[in-house]
Amino acid sequence: MEKLKKEYEFPVYLFNKGENYRAYEFFGAHKIKEKQFAFRVWAPDAVQISVVGDFNDWDEHIDRMHQISPGIWEAEVDGVKKYDCYKYAITAKDGRVLYKADPYGFHSETRPGTASKIYELGGYKWHDKPWKKSQAKGSILEKPVNIYEIHFGSWKRKENGDFLSYREMAAELIPYVKDMGYTHVELLPITEYPFDGSWGYQVSGYFAPTSRYGTPHDFMEFVDKLHAAGIGVILDWVPAHFPKDAYGLYMFDGAPCYEDPNPRRGEHKEWGTMVFNFGMPEVESFLVSSALFWIEQYHVDGLRVDAVASMLYLDYNRRDGEWEQNVKGGKENLEAITFLQKCNTAILGRHPHKMMIAEESTAWPLVTKPAADGGLGFNFKWNMGWMNDMLSYMKTDPLFRAGNHNKVTFSFFYAFSENFVLPISHDEVVHGKCSLINKMPGDYEAKFANLRTFYGYMMAHPGRKLLFMGQEFGQFIEWDEKKQLDWMLLGYDKHHELQTYVKDLNHFYRETASLWQVDYSWEGFQWIVPDDNKQSVIAFLRRDAKGKMLLVVCNFNPVLRESYSMGVPNPGTYKELINSDDVKYGGTGVKNGSVKSVKGPMHGFDQHIEVTLPPLSTIYFSVPAARKKAGKPAKAETAEAAKPEKAAKPAATKTAAPKKRTAKPVATKPAAKKPKAAKTTKPKTPVTES
Repeated sequence: MEKLKKEYEFPVYLFNKGENYRAYEFFGAHKIKEKQFAFRVWAPDAVQISVVGDFNDWDEHIDRMHQISPGIWEAEVDGVKKYDCYKYAITAKDGRVLYKADPYGFHSETRPGTASKIYELGGYKWHDKPWKKSQAKGSILEKPVNIYEIHFGSWKRKENGDFLSYREMAAELIPYVKDMGYTHVELLPITEYPFDGSWGYQVSGYFAPTSRYGTPHDFMEFVDKLHAAGIGVILDWVPAHFPKDAYGLYMFDGAPCYEDPNPRRGEHKEWGTMVFNFGMPEVESFLVSSALFWIEQYHVDGLRVDAVASMLYLDYNRRDGEWEQNVKGGKENLEAITFLQKCNTAILGRHPHKMMIAEESTAWPLVTKPAADGGLGFNFKWNMGWMNDMLSYMKTDPLFRAGNHNKVTFSFFYAFSENFVLPISHDEVVHGKCSLINKMPGDYEAKFANLRTFYGYMMAHPGRKLLFMGQEFGQFIEWDEKKQLDWMLLGYDKHHELQTYVKDLNHFYRETASLWQVDYSWEGFQWIVPDDNKQSVIAFLRRDAKGKMLLVVCNFNPVLRESYSMGVPNPGTYKELINSDDVKYGGTGVKNGSVKSVKGPMHGFDQHIEVTLPPLSTIYFSVPAARKKAGKPAKAETAEAAKPEKAAKPAATKTAAPKKRTAKPVATKPAAKKPKAAKTTKPKTPVTES
């Protein structure tokens, strides 16, 4: 072994310590001079390694590597040029020669090819300085976040069925997302992967955007253009496990290298994947470097960390006898916990305005609390409990919703314990689970009415928002990654009207601070009617930092309720801002317009209003400013709260759709016809159904 070069000492020291967070700058293929590259790889159990590729006719005898430090190999190779394919020919201790792609490779062959490709990341001229500057102002927790989740290969395709490239997707996606009013796009994993059917969740290249859609610079341009349009980019990132493909990380040097060597910890048999050895410092350096790489080299705005629960628990998807306790006698993966804390601290410590989002499906405490305080260090967590409860509730026949009312309200027992994102993701509309519209009960019209009610409730519920592609216009068929969405459905009235409703909701959300400014505290939320289970009605207030309020009322039953009474905080006129039953959204057209409050105690307030609740509806009302008492100066807090709320208007821009829309597939009722009214009680008591 040669003496380690002085300039190598520090990066190698940090790597072996688990703290080289830019290990990709040292490992992989890096240009030394014209047509000469240095290749470096970590393979501690290898006997011999050669670099093989297009530049040496794949001859393992030409460019042999030498150890520069225990387990770290290097070779300087001549005649290398851009896009040359290469692998490492690794001789294991048992004599086998394994041909492995570069774990730190920046580019890859397009499947079914499996080689890495020479690519230099430098040279792309970014144009997103204004975006970066705007994002660095203020905490992301104080900004609206409404995410459109997409699978790159099936949002849209070319007429011949081919994928859109990164550049082509930018041209199609940006005007749509901007018009619809989303703040961010979240991409299912685009880190290189071998099998289309994995949707990117079985990663083979942690530093390479998949070549299915173009080159690394093409992907940079994709992100750059979204930023220019004011749209953030979030990537799905998968540090929990990796596939067993022979050319990948699996048994990289003939022995457990990246995977945990303990068979009771190192494999997810249900998924057919391997679990990273989170306690190995070199693996920590690899994974944290990957996370930081996408943020710093590709300017992405956040990472959604997949399958966090599978990392936290040693018994995850394992039967008794298939797992063993940690050194403390528990089932927690202590090494994985330390890794997550280290990773989140590294990312958010350097880039506090970025997003680290945990897909964590259990009640693990302090997920979004700093590592220094004993938390995992994320700044957002998917609210899987809310998602499961609400989808179960919405699938329930309205006749039986009264007995399931707790599913609507239970989330508020923990809504402010973490910084939540409310996810309706790809996982809920695939594998026989049906599309979101087909989860809704009732006939054709009722399905749309139920879905509009749910979307209105979701947008007003505390927490940031995420909706998977196609659900914004009522994709009927569950998601299939092998084909594009059914965009032709926008030629039918109900689907186009649903899309218009979601669009208006999105823009209203962005422009109404009470829906996001105080999202993680009881100060931003107040119940008015939490317990009207008999009629399946709820009502609550949302507040912004200045005390301005929005009144939200949801009727989860297909019954018209006239003169429904509820207490309100301030006297004055309550104006209807958005009504899911509006004719333009495909509803029956039952409206309130403006409603004046009257004196009389109800629900803890001195004033109450009577409103008409359309069947299956969500309505937003503006709340009038508090009045100053004559002769007495108002307190500072009251003065702030008294400022009138400016209702956000839906965007005037049109969503692209076929010019000629056909009639809906089944007949609908005339909008002018009112549903039969349910009997209601006098104003002083909550309404009950007769």
